[in-house]
Amino acid sequence: MDRAQKTEQVDSLNGVFAQAAVVVVTRNDGLTVAEVNVLRTKMREAGASFKVAKNTLAQIALRGTPYEPIAGLFAGPTAIAYSQDAVSAAKVVSAFAKTNEKLVILGGAMGANKLDPNGVKALAELPSLDELRGKLIGLLNAPATKIAGVVQAPATKLTRVFAAYGSKGEAA
Repeated sequence: MDRAQKTEQVDSLNGVFAQAAVVVVTRNDGLTVAEVNVLRTKMREAGASFKVAKNTLAQIALRGTPYEPIAGLFAGPTAIAYSQDAVSAAKVVSAFAKTNEKLVILGGAMGANKLDPNGVKALAELPSLDELRGKLIGLLNAPATKIAGVVQAPATKLTRVFAAYGSKGEAA
């Protein structure tokens, strides 16, 4: 790799670190190409990305970004998982690491907050942004549904009373 390619890769990684909401550093020693492709597909489906990067270039790209404290994690065969959603990259990597022991979570960061492997796993257990939106909409809809039921209940009761009087009058 010549100097221009290295500069281009550092700039690309710096852009990733500047835009990502979460970065997870993994050790991918022994993963086959097929396994990495499966992981990348799952990451893409979740709106996240997985990238193998040279450690020295990643450490240079971290300079001046909020993720600078994780520079020490880049040693050995490492890769990064990142996403603009604060949960999706951690969710996919944690799920994949449970089924494949060759992928080890070293740590990560969410903004300026450095995360250890347990912190990344805890982040993975949080609901995603879409799930939170769904719960919020459900909470907002529930009172409106209850109000509609309460408002409609007296009319329903009156209808039943009138029907009872009507059937009583026909029977007489």
